[in-house]
Amino acid sequence: MSLDMGIVAAQNMVSAGVVKIGVLTDMSGLYSDIAGQGSVVAVKMAVEDFGGKVPGHPIQVVSADHQNKADVAAGKAREWLDTQQVDMITDLVNSSTALSVIEIGRQKNRMVIVNGAASTKLTNENCSPISINYTYDTYALAKGTAKAITAQGGNSWFFITADYAFGHSLEKDASAVVTANGGKILGASRHPLNASDFSSFLMQAQASKAKVIGLANGSGDNVNSIKAANEFGLARSGTQQLAALLAFITDIHSLKLNVAQGLLLTESFYWDLDEDTRKWSKRFFDKTKRMPTMIQAGNYSSTMHYLKAVQAAGTDDTAAVMARMKATPVNDFFAHNGKIREDGLMVHDYYLFQVKKPSESKYPWDYYQLKSVIPAAAATQPLSASTCPLVKK
Repeated sequence: MSLDMGIVAAQNMVSAGVVKIGVLTDMSGLYSDIAGQGSVVAVKMAVEDFGGKVPGHPIQVVSADHQNKADVAAGKAREWLDTQQVDMITDLVNSSTALSVIEIGRQKNRMVIVNGAASTKLTNENCSPISINYTYDTYALAKGTAKAITAQGGNSWFFITADYAFGHSLEKDASAVVTANGGKILGASRHPLNASDFSSFLMQAQASKAKVIGLANGSGDNVNSIKAANEFGLARSGTQQLAALLAFITDIHSLKLNVAQGLLLTESFYWDLDEDTRKWSKRFFDKTKRMPTMIQAGNYSSTMHYLKAVQAAGTDDTAAVMARMKATPVNDFFAHNGKIREDGLMVHDYYLFQVKKPSESKYPWDYYQLKSVIPAAAATQPLSASTCPLVKK
């Protein structure tokens, strides 16, 4: 049976006469810079660029703050799906909130597109026929940054890890890359989300004598741990190197180049990569006065891909739209020949960057030097290794 024939019953049906998208994000906490209101802006840009209707029905965007709490995220998702006819929930920065919302989406058979979270659980044991992990994951981050640093002689590691699903996943994936490339793991310390003091964790890292201190955390925690390491004089000591396993352009903007210079990091998007990324990013900047993170760019791209699928399917039915999204390559400023696999992972290229010295930066937000392109095949967990029950072995 063809894809078209398989969804005939759902054709030309849009629930409640409107396609409604919910942006569930961190509006007020440590992830608000990398996602937050900027993610809402990006989704609304996609809706506006699409024309505001699909197929002949209006598109609406609602948003809420999940406060980085899984129970709050689940409660809001349930409210949206039960009483507000939301068709698709997106962003979901923070892996615990993403995992909780995917479960609600699975129960209600509504689409969930994750752009803000990165745990490989999202497309492994917690995969779902209604969910996509679109922007990045911890496997790709580790393959980029950890492999590059280990190859340069950073062959002993100590991790400072955020104590929740994302941090654990990033430490696990980076550790696997380090050991596979001949390195050793000398230990780890785990800190709570939004930690206020990193001195004890850095002291443990110093005592380990590891050549590399891997920061398996994100955004505000990443910024604060790098600032604390700078105050400790770790970079100046010359004996230990910091590795930011997840850092965003907004983190570098907050840190300033004199503190962040030399950091290696992996991202799936950078505003200054080419003419297409610059064109879209400058539009985003005009609305927010900040350059976009990869999460915010991913929200635009995934929303546009979703709306095109709704239009092609003639319905907002989850199964029909998901089939279209998986059957259609992603080709835009965010990804070239991207593909959504059966486990829900959007496969695309990544980029290894090094943060510039202040003297190398020529204009505002000129922060990264491209070191290498990491092809999708090299950055992606093999489908054969996936523990997703949707994958046919």
